Order: sequence, then structure tokens, then C-alpha cells
Amino acid sequence: MDTSFSTSDNATGKTVEDILFLSYLQDFIEKRKAEMPEGSYTTRLFQEGVNKIAQKVGEEAVETIIEAVNGTKEQFIYESADLLYHLIVLLTQKGIRIEDLARELKGRHKETK
Repeated sequence: MDTSFSTSDNATGKTVEDILFLSYLQDFIEKRKAEMPEGSYTTRLFQEGVNKIAQKVGEEAVETIIEAVNGTKEQFIYESADLLYHLIVLLTQKGIRIEDLARELKGRHKETK
């Protein structure tokens, strides 16, 4: 199995830029946490604290499951994106980077020959 990355895979539509956006998004969320701009939803989450952020992750997880079972592909993608956003906010609150999760998953990955 080839695990090298190219900038674009025309067969699947996957791009490195798409995956790297998650890192950019966390950078943006970290900036929100540092600056706490008034009127920002992300600011409000940080102000409400880890318990509220964790609750939102749980709510979004349930909504994602519902769409996976009963919804359309588009709604499943929408709710999955909400879940991922709120998870990144929670990771940021806990001082963990999305790359830390990637390394954890990479460490668990075992290729079969």
C-alpha cells in the first residue's frame, strides 16, 4: 500500500490541502481563544468552559449518528463537520492539537501485507 501523499488525487478528489485545512482551522480557533472577539460563537464556547464544549461535542455526535442512520449524505457530512468543529474547539481548550490525534492514529495503524 502506497502511503505517500500527492497534492491531488484526481481519482478520489482528495487533496492534501483539504486535510491541512483542519490544522488551519485549529490555528484560527486558537487565535479566537487568545483574542476572544466579542460576538464570536467560538468565543462564547470558550467563555462557557470545558463542560459546555464537551456537551456540544456530545450533542453533535448524536446528531451525526442520526444522520448516518436516517439522513442524506449531505446532512451526514454537514453534521459530521459540526462534530469535528466542536471537537477541535474541545481539543484546543484542553491544549491538544489535531496533529496529536493524527499521530495517535498513525501509531495505531498497522499495514497488512
